Amino acid sequence: MKYSIIVDYIRKEIAQGNIASGAKMPSIRELCSRFNCTKTTAVRAYDKLKELGLIYSAPGSGYYLIEDSPERKQSSAVLDFSGTSLDQATLPYNEFRPCVNQALAKYNESLFSYSDPQGLPSLIEVLRKQLQNHQVFSDTQRIFITTGSQQALNILVRMPFPNQKNNVVIEQPTYHGMIQCLKQNNTPAFGVSSAFRGLDFESLERSFRNDKIKFFYTIPRFNNPLGLSYTNDDKKKILALAEKYNVYIVEDDYLGDLESDAKLTPVFSFDKSDRVVYIKTFSKVLLPGLRVAVVVLPKLLINTFREYKYWADINTPLISQGALEIYIKSGLYNLHIDRIKEMYSERMVYLKELVENSASPSIRWHIPAKGCFYAGLEILNGSTEKAVVAGLSHKGLLLPNAESSYLKEFYNDKILRLSVAHTDISEIESGIPMIINEIESSMMNNRNSIML
Repeated sequence: MKYSIIVDYIRKEIAQGNIASGAKMPSIRELCSRFNCTKTTAVRAYDKLKELGLIYSAPGSGYYLIEDSPERKQSSAVLDFSGTSLDQATLPYNEFRPCVNQALAKYNESLFSYSDPQGLPSLIEVLRKQLQNHQVFSDTQRIFITTGSQQALNILVRMPFPNQKNNVVIEQPTYHGMIQCLKQNNTPAFGVSSAFRGLDFESLERSFRNDKIKFFYTIPRFNNPLGLSYTNDDKKKILALAEKYNVYIVEDDYLGDLESDAKLTPVFSFDKSDRVVYIKTFSKVLLPGLRVAVVVLPKLLINTFREYKYWADINTPLISQGALEIYIKSGLYNLHIDRIKEMYSERMVYLKELVENSASPSIRWHIPAKGCFYAGLEILNGSTEKAVVAGLSHKGLLLPNAESSYLKEFYNDKILRLSVAHTDISEIESGIPMIINEIESSMMNNRNSIML
């Protein structure tokens, strides 16, 4: 764990401009002295920084900061607990760039014509094999490449389904992009509570039975925004209800790569009646601007989805597809996933330990064990989410406003979400007491204002 503290310290020094671009890094001996650690720990820290593309080693000379490091940014006092994508320093720019160049060379002739709306056949085959690691087994006919998962959701909301129903039921809270998608397509949406007390199966069944639901949109692993996950029994129960009432399931597995428990598999892996649409984006865990996602469809949806996909964009950009194909086949993708899984697991474990040692009667924490960068908490006193978020913003700590993740009638102002996507261990250590203090003092401020 100590090597992570060294990594976080060096990254902060880089970000604040305390280490000049191209400058020599502190020696191994200096790190050992400063952090009271072994040489092995210091070397491991520098190996991690090399993996992140921030430094390089010169034999016989030492370690140096890469010029124009992506980690470098304006010095800021802001603690950002609102991040929804990977820490910029973890993004594999340097690894991915050669893959783009190779894709340009490999598919140069194809750039002069449109390609198959289903996707690049060679990438589809690579993804067919890659998805097997997540217990998603499919033939290539059912696999489509879309321009990000948002495009897939828009197509699924707009297109007709074989059950001839028109409405959608969504978890509450859920991914705000899905809520906006439903609004913009004028699609009636019904909510079902799925916060800290688990999915409300009674409400889900009632909606399936009465509300003409064509599909249930769910994020069963590391729910956005609270980081919660369903058990395998929950997933089987959802499927049983969907089969009973002829409802499809759209499974958004956006962070499935970060799952550390091989026994916790997608809903898709239990599907025996061919009614689960499986969606996985690569933008969330790789590069946000890549805009590539994979969709595995039930056979009855293939032709309709193909038609809607064609008129949405004709085809997903070929270079992005080709570069991703090369990146995965090279083995770099799996190495990248291993790195970020380790980093975010360390951050979440540290967060869990920290809040357990900072108990407050005003807060109930809900921290996923590993694999995610979202967590949630319940406010148990008179404070509200908006008051806490606003108060912390004035103190230089950013938390997201969760209201956009709810349908209006489901909004709960006693629930806060936070993310460690952009906060290292030292920032978590300094930020969590600020959050606790703000929640506790916010209630006192409310009381005082009422008395006045």
